[in-house]
Amino acid sequence: MRFAIAAILVCLDLVPSVRAQPGEARFVERLEPFIQKAMKDDRITGLAIGIVEGGKPVYVRGFGVMDARDPSRPVTADTLFHMASITKTFVATAVMQLVERSLVDLDAPVIKYVPDFRLKDPRYRSITVRQMLTHTSGMPDVHGYRWDKPEFDDGALDRYVRGLQDKTLLSEPGTKFAYSNMAYEVLGDLVAKVSRMSFEDYVRETILSPTGMRSSTLMWKQADPARLATGHTRAKDGSVIPIAHYPYNRAHTPSSNLHSSAKDMVQWILLNLNRGELNGHRILQDSTYDRMWVPTEISGQKSVGICWFLRSYEGQQIVMHGGQDDGFLSTVVLLPIRKVGVAVMINTDQAALAKIHEKALKVALNEEQ
Repeated sequence: MRFAIAAILVCLDLVPSVRAQPGEARFVERLEPFIQKAMKDDRITGLAIGIVEGGKPVYVRGFGVMDARDPSRPVTADTLFHMASITKTFVATAVMQLVERSLVDLDAPVIKYVPDFRLKDPRYRSITVRQMLTHTSGMPDVHGYRWDKPEFDDGALDRYVRGLQDKTLLSEPGTKFAYSNMAYEVLGDLVAKVSRMSFEDYVRETILSPTGMRSSTLMWKQADPARLATGHTRAKDGSVIPIAHYPYNRAHTPSSNLHSSAKDMVQWILLNLNRGELNGHRILQDSTYDRMWVPTEISGQKSVGICWFLRSYEGQQIVMHGGQDDGFLSTVVLLPIRKVGVAVMINTDQAALAKIHEKALKVALNEEQ
């Protein structure tokens, strides 16, 4: 059975899930009509957005519904979305915490920390931690996540890394940019082996909990089902339908499996705009950001730092990362010098997400009337 999202959106009139509070009038007047039109144009089932301005949360809202089959469940600021590759920014933070503790050297070979990591290509022995973090390791990407046959046990990630022995590098390590989810699975295993904890437990205890991301989790089965959005895609006839298989497999947690809300992602934005400190907890040293947010000098690179992608906006640095998996899109965009950040998450995998975060950024900067 197919579900036409247009009827649901008309029924809900795409109104935000809560009323505007004082100080939010600019976003209500300039941003909400834009979001409403974008959702109708792109047949977006549900959307949540969080905006930080001047280092403070100023606008956190949900639009549309969590599931096209149930118009009674609106998206709110607390709705949990599959965040896809936004997860990688948590991997990088975890690795940099270990670097700060002198437990990991960015320029040491990965096999020093993950001795079971092997590829068919003997050049794997020289791949460094930094090269994996900056997508310059030469590692290939994942082909086939097996969402239809997910693994849930504690050994899933270790098995995946041990099973890479038939893979070949795309290029000499350190010579070219090539985005690799596979490399981030290995980095997640590195975090687990160095910390002697599961990757999920390490991130929860050292990042999510002290940052105040109370509802976020890397474990699908631990996500509150009453708040978990359903992913949607386009059928051949153009209608919007729920995805066949939820995008979760514990073997791919480091590259993909963060579940989070607009409210929690605002905390993530604040932590990074504050350069590692939030609510009396320091997650990373201030100086670590001088290492993470510097472009990698490499042929064919796409202005990538340590995990984060780096752009320029009117001569000022933008730091960002996006995510896309079956049924979901997400993005986090930071303008550090202005203390502005935007997080957008959508439970439909075909939509012009960039135009929404770009509009939100301009309204936050008060550049559009």
